[in-house]
Amino acid sequence: MPDAALRAVLSPDGPLGHAIAGLAPGARPVRLVAFDKRPEANWVVPWHQDRVIAVRARAEVPGFTAWSRKGDTWHCEPPETILAAMLFVRVHLDDQDDRNGAMQIAPGSHRLGKVPAAEAARRAEEIGGLSCAAARGDVLVLDMLTLHRSLPSTSSAPRRTLRIDYAATDLPPPLEWAL
Repeated sequence: MPDAALRAVLSPDGPLGHAIAGLAPGARPVRLVAFDKRPEANWVVPWHQDRVIAVRARAEVPGFTAWSRKGDTWHCEPPETILAAMLFVRVHLDDQDDRNGAMQIAPGSHRLGKVPAAEAARRAEEIGGLSCAAARGDVLVLDMLTLHRSLPSTSSAPRRTLRIDYAATDLPPPLEWAL
């Protein structure tokens, strides 16, 4: 759970939340993830869509599948209509380029809807990838269903990123967003 200062920045009335409101009226932060890619913690993420959401508690609701628990938080895959109405925001805490594993996206791929994992690489290659180099402090906003990947870092430069998922809709009861 983010502290009060971070909540103030991310909330609809905060600076980041206010900017997001122009893209998705009524959106609020519903998940927060921190990434810290460095030489001793380096990984590859293949082409994929982020299709899980974080919820307060597990509940059997039609259309919500693939339940998993990460730490103390339940995650599931919601219906496509929920994902299609969400945005994810990346706040870059360090400069990022291809050498330290900057994210790559397939522009416009969110229009494909849910893409089976086995088809993600092929579909992204058909569209063509775009590297999202960023300077410290830059913010990248994407539709939740955008195909993206991250290659391993080949430099000693850190690549720290804060990711915030935003949604403007409530979940069907009894489900509730984790944040």
